[in-house]
Amino acid sequence: MRRTFDIQTDRRLQAIDVTRQVSRVLPSDADGVCTVFSRHTTTGVCVNEAESRLLGDIETMLADSVPDDGWDHDALDGNADSHLRALLVGNGVSIPVVDGELDLGRWQSVLLVECDGPRTRTVIVAMP
Repeated sequence: MRRTFDIQTDRRLQAIDVTRQVSRVLPSDADGVCTVFSRHTTTGVCVNEAESRLLGDIETMLADSVPDDGWDHDALDGNADSHLRALLVGNGVSIPVVDGELDLGRWQSVLLVECDGPRTRTVIVAMP
Protein backbone atom coordinates (compact mmCIF):
# COMPACT_ATOMS: atom_id res chain seq x y z
CA MET A 1 0.00 0.00 0.00
CA ARG A 2 1.30 3.43 -0.95
CA ARG A 3 -0.80 6.56 -0.70
CA THR A 4 0.00 10.27 -0.81
CA PHE A 5 -1.58 13.50 0.26
CA ASP A 6 -0.64 17.15 -0.22
CA ILE A 7 -0.32 19.85 2.42
CA GLN A 8 -0.17 23.58 1.68
CA THR A 9 2.08 25.39 4.13
CA ASP A 10 1.79 29.12 4.80
CA ARG A 11 5.09 30.07 6.44
CA ARG A 12 8.79 29.51 5.85
CA LEU A 13 9.16 27.55 9.10
CA GLN A 14 6.04 25.77 10.31
CA ALA A 15 5.13 22.63 12.29
CA ILE A 16 1.79 21.15 11.16
CA ASP A 17 -0.24 18.28 12.64
CA VAL A 18 -0.95 15.83 9.79
CA THR A 19 -2.20 12.92 11.92
CA ARG A 20 -5.72 13.11 10.52
CA GLN A 21 -4.50 13.08 6.91
CA VAL A 22 -2.25 10.08 7.60
CA SER A 23 -5.11 8.21 9.30
CA ARG A 24 -7.49 8.89 6.41
CA VAL A 25 -5.31 7.11 3.85
CA LEU A 26 -4.84 3.90 5.88
CA PRO A 27 -6.95 0.91 4.84
CA SER A 28 -9.53 0.04 7.52
CA ASP A 29 -8.10 -3.48 7.88
CA ALA A 30 -4.42 -2.48 7.98
CA ASP A 31 -2.11 -4.07 10.55
CA GLY A 32 1.64 -3.64 10.72
CA VAL A 33 3.90 -0.63 10.48
CA CYS A 34 3.37 2.36 8.23
CA THR A 35 6.06 4.72 7.11
CA VAL A 36 5.24 8.41 6.83
CA PHE A 37 7.82 10.05 4.59
CA SER A 38 8.48 13.46 3.07
CA ARG A 39 9.83 13.51 -0.48
CA HIS A 40 11.31 16.96 0.08
CA THR A 41 14.79 17.84 1.32
CA THR A 42 13.53 20.92 3.14
CA THR A 43 10.73 19.34 5.18
CA GLY A 44 10.80 16.85 8.01
CA VAL A 45 8.41 14.41 9.63
CA CYS A 46 8.37 13.56 13.32
CA VAL A 47 6.10 12.33 16.10
CA ASN A 48 5.45 14.69 18.99
CA GLU A 49 2.66 16.55 20.74
CA ALA A 50 0.58 18.89 18.56
CA GLU A 51 -0.16 21.44 21.27
CA SER A 52 -0.05 24.92 19.68
CA ARG A 53 2.58 26.38 22.00
CA LEU A 54 4.82 23.35 21.50
CA LEU A 55 4.45 23.65 17.72
CA GLY A 56 5.65 27.25 18.07
CA ASP A 57 8.49 26.09 20.31
CA ILE A 58 9.59 23.56 17.67
CA GLU A 59 9.70 26.34 15.10
CA THR A 60 11.63 28.63 17.47
CA MET A 61 14.08 25.87 18.41
CA LEU A 62 14.87 25.13 14.76
CA ALA A 63 15.22 28.84 13.92
CA ASP A 64 17.53 29.39 16.90
CA SER A 65 19.57 26.24 16.23
CA VAL A 66 20.34 26.99 12.58
CA PRO A 67 21.16 30.56 11.51
CA ASP A 68 19.38 31.81 8.38
CA ASP A 69 22.52 32.62 6.44
CA GLY A 70 26.27 32.17 6.24
CA TRP A 71 26.16 28.73 4.61
CA ASP A 72 28.05 27.69 1.46
CA HIS A 73 24.92 26.25 -0.18
CA ASP A 74 23.29 29.71 -0.02
CA ALA A 75 25.37 30.68 -3.08
CA LEU A 76 23.26 28.21 -5.07
CA ASP A 77 19.70 28.97 -3.96
CA GLY A 78 19.71 30.71 -0.59
CA ASN A 79 18.04 27.98 1.45
CA ALA A 80 20.82 26.05 3.15
CA ASP A 81 19.19 26.78 6.52
CA SER A 82 16.07 24.94 5.36
CA HIS A 83 18.03 21.84 4.38
CA LEU A 84 19.91 21.83 7.68
CA ARG A 85 16.76 22.29 9.78
CA ALA A 86 15.05 19.43 7.93
CA LEU A 87 18.13 17.29 8.54
CA LEU A 88 17.67 17.79 12.30
CA VAL A 89 14.03 16.67 12.15
CA GLY A 90 14.49 13.71 9.78
CA ASN A 91 12.46 12.86 6.69
CA GLY A 92 10.25 10.07 7.97
CA VAL A 93 8.87 8.00 10.83
CA SER A 94 7.59 4.45 11.30
CA ILE A 95 4.34 4.05 13.23
CA PRO A 96 2.53 0.86 14.30
CA VAL A 97 -0.95 0.37 12.82
CA VAL A 98 -3.63 -1.83 14.42
CA ASP A 99 -7.02 -2.42 12.77
CA GLY A 100 -6.49 0.52 10.43
CA GLU A 101 -5.63 2.95 13.23
CA LEU A 102 -2.31 4.60 14.08
CA ASP A 103 -1.12 3.10 17.37
CA LEU A 104 0.12 6.40 18.80
CA GLY A 105 0.38 7.34 22.45
CA ARG A 106 -2.19 9.64 24.02
CA TRP A 107 -0.31 12.86 23.28
CA GLN A 108 1.48 11.78 20.11
CA SER A 109 0.73 13.25 16.69
CA VAL A 110 2.41 13.08 13.31
CA LEU A 111 3.97 16.43 12.46
CA LEU A 112 5.16 17.77 9.12
CA VAL A 113 7.84 20.39 9.67
CA GLU A 114 8.12 22.89 6.82
CA CYS A 115 11.51 24.58 6.63
CA ASP A 116 11.32 26.37 3.25
CA GLY A 117 7.72 27.46 2.76
CA PRO A 118 5.24 28.43 1.89
CA ARG A 119 4.85 25.52 -0.53
CA THR A 120 2.68 22.57 -1.42
CA ARG A 121 4.22 19.42 0.05
CA THR A 122 3.55 15.77 -0.72
CA VAL A 123 3.59 13.22 2.09
CA ILE A 124 3.85 9.48 1.42
CA VAL A 125 2.21 6.88 3.66
CA ALA A 126 3.37 3.33 2.88
CA MET A 127 2.91 -0.14 4.33
CA PRO A 128 4.36 -3.43 3.09
